[in-house]
Amino acid sequence: MVTKRIANPWSGNRLEGSNPSASAKGEERMEKSLIKAKSKRLSYILRHRPDSVGLQLDHQGWASVEELLECLKGRLTREELEEIVRTNNKQRFAFNEDCSKIRANQGHSIKVDLAYEPQVPPDVLYHGTVNKAASSIKATGLKKMNRHHVHLSVDVETALDVGSRRGKPVLFCVDAKKMHEDGYKFFKSENNVWLTDSVPVDYLKERK
Repeated sequence: MVTKRIANPWSGNRLEGSNPSASAKGEERMEKSLIKAKSKRLSYILRHRPDSVGLQLDHQGWASVEELLECLKGRLTREELEEIVRTNNKQRFAFNEDCSKIRANQGHSIKVDLAYEPQVPPDVLYHGTVNKAASSIKATGLKKMNRHHVHLSVDVETALDVGSRRGKPVLFCVDAKKMHEDGYKFFKSENNVWLTDSVPVDYLKERK
């Protein structure tokens, strides 16, 4: 018996008897994987190396959307960019009010002034890390290293999620209330990540 074909399967048409639902799910997974990869590339550009694609950021880390798309011509569309900003589960990126500019909300290793105002933090904040970094943190505290700030989470779940990216997570509690009373400044990014310059050992406690 000859199987009847309907055009080219690569064009979106399928053989009779195929499973459209399974195919659609596979395409959806591929699309999500592609968007995730482009999101990581965008993070690298806006946080660390705008020069890698010939892009310039202003002093507050904003990039022109039009210039960004021109620098990435053929590799990122406006629709994909909007989807990345809308669906990124960590809300790493933000548009300005008229969507003509875009920037990373935090995590820069290049010099930018995000213009965040100091705020009163929650009494306790959390920091998730990997086991190999725990001993160093317990000895010297949390340091911003090559970033602008130390990143802290308002809830345990988010901190553990951050810490589990590279292995088994270790959770530290930060006495933010005491730090603030002692004169340390805290900032909150647009995606609700708390930022500070450092966390000395005296304000840290590992949560078992």
